[in-house]
Amino acid sequence: MSETCIEIRDLVVRYDDVPAVNGVSLSVGQGEHVTLLGPSGCGKTTTLRAIAGLEEPSGGTIRINGELVYSAGDRRNVPVEKRGISMVFQSYAVWPHMSVSDNVAYGLRVRGASRDEIAAAVDRALDLVQMRSFANRSASLLSGGQQQRVALARAIAFSPNVLLFDEPLSNLDAKLRAEMRVELRELQRRLGVTSVYVTHDQEEALAISDRVVVMNVGGIEQIGTPEDIYNRPRTRFVADFVGSANLIAGRVRNSNGAGAVGFEAGGVALAAWAGHSPRGDESHVAVRTAYIDMAADQAGGDTNRVAGTVRQRLFHGDFIQYIVDCPVGQLNVRRPPTELFEEGAAVTLRFAPEHCVLLEG
Repeated sequence: MSETCIEIRDLVVRYDDVPAVNGVSLSVGQGEHVTLLGPSGCGKTTTLRAIAGLEEPSGGTIRINGELVYSAGDRRNVPVEKRGISMVFQSYAVWPHMSVSDNVAYGLRVRGASRDEIAAAVDRALDLVQMRSFANRSASLLSGGQQQRVALARAIAFSPNVLLFDEPLSNLDAKLRAEMRVELRELQRRLGVTSVYVTHDQEEALAISDRVVVMNVGGIEQIGTPEDIYNRPRTRFVADFVGSANLIAGRVRNSNGAGAVGFEAGGVALAAWAGHSPRGDESHVAVRTAYIDMAADQAGGDTNRVAGTVRQRLFHGDFIQYIVDCPVGQLNVRRPPTELFEEGAAVTLRFAPEHCVLLEG
């Protein structure tokens, strides 16, 4: 990782003695885009607000660019306006009585920038979000997507050290949300600014992040690249929450530490992969629905080959979901719409050992 920009150690935030964030530690590199992902109530937004200074923690430390901005032990809590951060909210927080340019200029005026500095920064920010032609329009006349662009322009106008995003796309429709993901990622790369992004949308997190931090009940379940999180989930929660996976119950038959392991489920011997040395309490492997091949014939090797019967076929447009009864349990399989199998058909399922991941106990 590049030089550290944000460093969080043992962060604790409590509400009425109930921990919303419980011992979170995390480092974010310079120019890195990290996403906090998890269900409602997992502590992701509280962590983000603590970085911003909008929430006072109960314990731990936070450093931004090496400066200690919060320390429970030192009783230090640097105010929001002195942390060099900017935040984009879910609600946009665009002032409807102001024009687009006045909205973007607001933060610069508060900081005492000169008229020329403000004009240059506003033009640059609006160019970056493709809203220059709307500069004089009243913010009340903008669509949701345009308001989000204005909020983003306002956030980047004063060149902050860190950009924080609190579910900024959740109020947009699905098509616009997908378009804005691409624009946000491209903008972050062009600016090279360090950013922390909060979302409960796993597809969004996988699409735009350098690394993903999966959170659950106030703690961190796993940190990794989108590919690591998807292909190598460590726990049942991560496998189930991120993407679509089958959790197959069974037991470890043999292993030589991390790497290839033998697993048995429903009387079927499976070859699996483990990212840790099995301890003996592991009871599940995860197989992504998209990584299972399905065929009507019985040909092929014996490794991870399971016979089954199609119980249900569901058409989703870009893919077809099959629910298949087999000895290891009921499996969900995603196949392209060109591969059609009738309900009730006998099929053979196959998946590679590296896609059959042993989860921690």
